Amino acid sequence: MGELRYYLNTLRAYAGLRLYGQLAAMVALGLFDGIGIYMLVPMLGLLGLLGADAGAGSLPLAADGLAALRRLPEAYALPVLLAAYVLVMAAQALLQREQSIRSARLQQGFVRHLRLRLYEGLMRANWRFFIRSRRSDFHHVLTSELARASQATYLLLQLVSSLIFTAIQVGIAFWLSAKLTAVVLVSGAAIALFMRRRIRRAKEVGSRTGELSQQYFAGLNDHFNGIKDIKSNRLEASYLDWFRALTGRMEANFSAFARLQATTASLYKISAAALIALFVYLAVAALDVAPGELLLVVVLFARLWPRFTSIQSGAEQIGSAIPALRSLRELERDCAEARESEGGAADRGEAALSVRESIECRHVYFRYGSGDADEYALRDVSLVIPAGKMTAIVGRSGAGKSTLVDLLMGLLEPERGEVLIDGEPVVRERRLALRHAVSYVAQDPFLFHASIRDNLLAVRPAASEEELWAALRFSASDAFVQRLPEGLDTVVGDRGVRLSGGERQRLVLARAILRKPSILVLDEATSALDADNEALIQEAIDRLKGRMTIIVIAHRLSTIRGADQVVVVERGEAAVSKEHGGLRAQSGGAAEERMEQAAAVR
Repeated sequence: MGELRYYLNTLRAYAGLRLYGQLAAMVALGLFDGIGIYMLVPMLGLLGLLGADAGAGSLPLAADGLAALRRLPEAYALPVLLAAYVLVMAAQALLQREQSIRSARLQQGFVRHLRLRLYEGLMRANWRFFIRSRRSDFHHVLTSELARASQATYLLLQLVSSLIFTAIQVGIAFWLSAKLTAVVLVSGAAIALFMRRRIRRAKEVGSRTGELSQQYFAGLNDHFNGIKDIKSNRLEASYLDWFRALTGRMEANFSAFARLQATTASLYKISAAALIALFVYLAVAALDVAPGELLLVVVLFARLWPRFTSIQSGAEQIGSAIPALRSLRELERDCAEARESEGGAADRGEAALSVRESIECRHVYFRYGSGDADEYALRDVSLVIPAGKMTAIVGRSGAGKSTLVDLLMGLLEPERGEVLIDGEPVVRERRLALRHAVSYVAQDPFLFHASIRDNLLAVRPAASEEELWAALRFSASDAFVQRLPEGLDTVVGDRGVRLSGGERQRLVLARAILRKPSILVLDEATSALDADNEALIQEAIDRLKGRMTIIVIAHRLSTIRGADQVVVVERGEAAVSKEHGGLRAQSGGAAEERMEQAAAVR
C-alpha cells in the first residue's frame, strides 16, 4: 500500500485547498441526504400512516417539527412540508452536480500532472537509461498503466465520498437507535473482515493485468517494427498464434476480475437481506423500537447497504490498480536516478557551445555495465579532433565507434578520463550545451509521420522558406521534393516509409544542416545513396570545412577520402592516422581491406 499512500500525498500536494473543498462538499451531500430521509417521518405522520405519535414522538426533533406543522391550517401543513423536502433535495442535487464536475476536473488535472511529470522525467533521463530500457515499456506505462492509475484516482475520490456519506448516515442511525445500529454495524464489520481476502485476490488479478498488458505492448511494437520481415518470410501464422494465445489470457484475466466483483456484489445483497430481516425481528421482538424509528433505520440501512457494496467493489478495483501505481512509481524513480543535470543551453535559450580549437579525449574508459566482469567498450582512448576539420572514424562492427561518438556528443559520460572542448572538461551543464551544438544524422534515418516541412521545422521552427530550400539543395533533396505533388507539404508516412532510403537520408541531412550546428556528426549518413548523389553531398560537406567540425563514421573509402584525419577503432582502442595510407601502417591494413571489401559488396 506504499504506492497508494505516495500517490495520495501527491494528490494532496497537487490539489491543495481544492481537495479539502471536495471533502467539505461530500460532507454537505451526506447531511442533505440524511435530512431528506429524516423528513419522511413527519410526512408520514401528517398523512396518518404512523398513528398519532408512533411516527415522531420517539425521534429527536421530529416531534417538535410535526407539532409546528400541525399548528398550521390543515390545508397548508402537508404542502409546506413537501415544499421543504423538494428544496432540500434540489439543494442536494445542485451540490451533487457541482461536486461531480469539480471532482472530474480534479481527477483529470491530476492525471495530466502525472502524465507531464512522467514524460518530463523520460525526456530528462540520460542516454544510458534509454540504452538499457525497452521503448515499449514506456508506451505501456504512459497509456495502459496511466489509464489504470487514472481510474484508481477516480475510484479513490468515490471511495472517500462513500465513506463520508456512510459515516454521516451511520451517525444519524446511532442518533435514532444506538442498539439497533450497533447490531447492524457489528454484522457489517464481520462481513467486511471476511471480504478482505477478496481485495488481495483483486491485487493479484491486477498484477497479471499489468504483466499481460506489458507483453501486449512489447509484442505489438516488435511485430510492427519487423512487419517487412514477417511478410517477406511468411511468418504471419506464427505471430497470429502468439497474438491469439495472449489475447486469450487477457480475456480470461478480465473474466476472473468480473467474476470476483459479481460474487462480491451477490454476497453483499444476500447478507443485506439477512441483516434487515434480523434487525426488524430484533426491533419488534427484543428492543421494542417504535414504528417511526424502525422505519427510518430500515430506510437508512436499505440505502446504506449498496454503499457498503460500492465501497467493497471500489476497494477491489483500487487493489487491482496498485500494480499500475507501482509501475508508474518505479519508472518515475528510475527516471529520477538517470536524470541529467538541470538547465543547460537548450533550456535557457543560451548560445550553444562552440568549438574553436578542438574536441579532445584524455585516457577515456567506458563500459555499459558496472560490474568487474563487464568488458570495456572503450579503453584508454586519447585523441584530438581539430575544430573546423573533418575526422573519419572507421572500424569493424562492435569495435566501439558508436560509443566513441556518443561520448564526443555528450550523450555518455566516461567512467574514467575526460572529454574536453577547447581544453575545458565537458561536465554537467556543458554536456547539455555541447549537445545543443550538435546535429546528428543516423545510419537509419528517422522522420516523423508528418509533412516534409514539419520535419524540417522541428529543429528550427522560425526557419524561412528560403532557408528550407537552401538546406534541401545542400543535401541534394530539392529536385525530388519539387517533383512531389504537394512539395514541402507532402506527408512522408510513419518513419518516412513513403520515401526511399536515400531520400530519407537526404532529408535528415537537410534537417541537420538547417539547424546550423557547430558540430556535424554523420553516422553512415550516405550509405543508402547512389554514387552520383553521394558525390554531390560529399562536395557540399567539403565546403563546410572551416565552418563546422565534421565527424564521420564510415565504411566506404569514398566517404573518408576528404577527411583531414582518420581514427581507427579496434576492440575499444583508438589510433589516429593523419593520412589514408597510415591506415594500413597502424592496423596492418585490416581497416582499409575491410572498407575495400565493403565497397566491393556494395
